[in-house]
Amino acid sequence: MLKALTILKHHGPQYIPDVTAAVVPSPFRGRPVISKVPVNAAKLAALCPTGAIGTDPVSIDLGKCLFCGECAFRYPEKIAFVNDFKTATNDPERLIIREGNSEPIRVNPELIREEIKPLFSRSLKLRQISAGGDNSAELELNASSNANFDMGRFGLEFVASPRHADGIVLTGPLSENMAEAAEICLKAIPQPRLVILAGTDAISGGIFRNVGTLRRQLLERISVDLYLPGNPPHPLTIVNGLLSLTRYALQP
Repeated sequence: MLKALTILKHHGPQYIPDVTAAVVPSPFRGRPVISKVPVNAAKLAALCPTGAIGTDPVSIDLGKCLFCGECAFRYPEKIAFVNDFKTATNDPERLIIREGNSEPIRVNPELIREEIKPLFSRSLKLRQISAGGDNSAELELNASSNANFDMGRFGLEFVASPRHADGIVLTGPLSENMAEAAEICLKAIPQPRLVILAGTDAISGGIFRNVGTLRRQLLERISVDLYLPGNPPHPLTIVNGLLSLTRYALQP
């Protein structure tokens, strides 16, 4: 017992005490900042394999961005990725970062559905669906529950059955082999239910967006309550995004 206490004292707390104020060191790439320095916008946009970079004005759509950093490597005077991991939002327009705009990304309280506000403010159970993903986003979702990030202390948990869930977290680009299964799982969750897209692949299709074996029509028929950008999203992005949504739900 004494040995165990000695080890615990030596290592210190294994969890992040305040996930809202944590600092993620380099080489992590979070929110991009785009300066107004003039560059060849067409050449800059051509670097991006997913078409995430717009030209008039220069912008980056985090719903499409792979966070590969090639644009920042080639044009460091124009684009820099800072370590701000709070990039989750329920407004797809806020995922588009334009030049000269360094405002943080936040959840839009006006878009939170009224029917979910009194239900999910203190406890949220989610069913994760891997719809053709590469397991990177899935690994980060799992990490969100580990001893470091410990999202369970906030009442945020993943469950095995959609019958026990308040919503789904979808990862992957939604392949044709998973489209029907995802819809069946979603329908098994009692109303009102949340839909959360985790990662670039889920939000836009990512690098697979033009592949003919995707079936993303389901996402056109439902409303999305939260976008968790990243390729994959960092656990702090995931936890803070879920907390932002539920904290706003606490407000009258």
